[in-house]
Amino acid sequence: PAADMDEETPLLRNRSTPPESKIKNSGLFLAVFAAVLGNFNFGYSLVYPSPVLPNFQSPDADPRLKMDTEQAAWFGSIYSLGAAAGGLGAMLLNDMIGRKLSIMTSAVPSTIGYMLMGGAINVWMLQVGRFLNGVAGGMTAASIPVYISEISHKKVRGALGSCPQITAVFGALALYALGLVVPWRWLAVAGEVPALLMVFLLAFMPSSPRRLLSLGREQHAERVLRWLRGSQYDVQIHRLVMRFLQQMTGITPILVYLEPIFKKTNVPLAPKYDAAIVGLVRLFSVAMAAFLMDKAGRKALLYTSSMLMFASTLTLTMISHTTPSCCPCAVPALTKGVCCFHCLMMSSAFIWAVSHHIVACLLGYAIGWGPITWLLMSEVLPLAARGTASGLCVTVSWVTAFWLTHAFTHMVDIYGLYVPYLLFTVVCVLCLLFNAVCIPETRKRSLEEIENYFRTGRNFTISQAS
Repeated sequence: PAADMDEETPLLRNRSTPPESKIKNSGLFLAVFAAVLGNFNFGYSLVYPSPVLPNFQSPDADPRLKMDTEQAAWFGSIYSLGAAAGGLGAMLLNDMIGRKLSIMTSAVPSTIGYMLMGGAINVWMLQVGRFLNGVAGGMTAASIPVYISEISHKKVRGALGSCPQITAVFGALALYALGLVVPWRWLAVAGEVPALLMVFLLAFMPSSPRRLLSLGREQHAERVLRWLRGSQYDVQIHRLVMRFLQQMTGITPILVYLEPIFKKTNVPLAPKYDAAIVGLVRLFSVAMAAFLMDKAGRKALLYTSSMLMFASTLTLTMISHTTPSCCPCAVPALTKGVCCFHCLMMSSAFIWAVSHHIVACLLGYAIGWGPITWLLMSEVLPLAARGTASGLCVTVSWVTAFWLTHAFTHMVDIYGLYVPYLLFTVVCVLCLLFNAVCIPETRKRSLEEIENYFRTGRNFTISQAS
């Protein structure tokens, strides 16, 4: 009976559910590690402009590589345009060649992109290289979560489903850390390493057993499951709006322009060190989310994430709108390099508040809407359309990110940080409402039970008829 299934539609219906002690996860963990190296590269390449862009906008920049505001806006946002194109490509490749080969194929545009940026002698080489990095990022974003969800069992799917976000954050942190000591050209060279390592390791990893079943290759699927679960395992194989809202919270422009934002805020610590600290906070937050994913549940973490982002962006909106740029007593903020006491105190409070609330906003994103959105994308999409629909979700996500990242620089130049912060605050309210009304709790549910929930009108139980 379906009620007795541990998970997944039965491959061999006359076998009983295996005891938990027979499941060995070592092969599964190795396969997940190989796959998420693509997400490490994704996080690394996404925030590449943060430490690099100041080099192209400084007065002593190479004239061939010097960027004005419009060129800098394109350099920050064209990655998202490439990611949208990569998502479209993944719509075809996921079902044409499979999830694993789609992930491996992403190393081609990634490597070429880094080579172009590392050897750039003019601005167009930087822009094309950045676009190709985005193509690779879109392909991995559409393929890796699906691959992980389809090779995992429900006991660990939540934790493993957050691994792509953990490694993406770790990749961003690695970029920030290397940016402290490594010239920008060598940052591009270093970016090629995880992509090539991913290809090497994935060559020895299995394909998705669920996809093999959909192709009618049951014996191959059984061998794959025994590799993933252990030789003693008794074989049984038992939507778009979130991606739009995730990007509209403003996470991409904040991460891409993190150092310029801190520089505009006049934080006493060098912006590159602030960016590295933020990377550590994000890594801690997403690791905490992975720990809580299968304990607290998806919806609880999404509520917490939305509330924390809302409180942070609302505070940033009010601070940016109400804090004057000079002392209210009409004395200039700096007179021969010395602030009046009142202005100094006000400036210190402003800097402290802004820097801490930016960190709080990123922390909130990292414990909920960051990792869980990717996980839910791979959970709620039906198996028959998962390869194609995941690519469409990624395309919607990164078209939104492109528009927002490109517009962010111009909004800040014209209005200051107040307007984008206000926009992000409104989106956080929509995130709260969407979570309350539209998102089911998928903790401890198999992918088939989740699919049945949407097919039958909010009923997880799989009956013989369904």
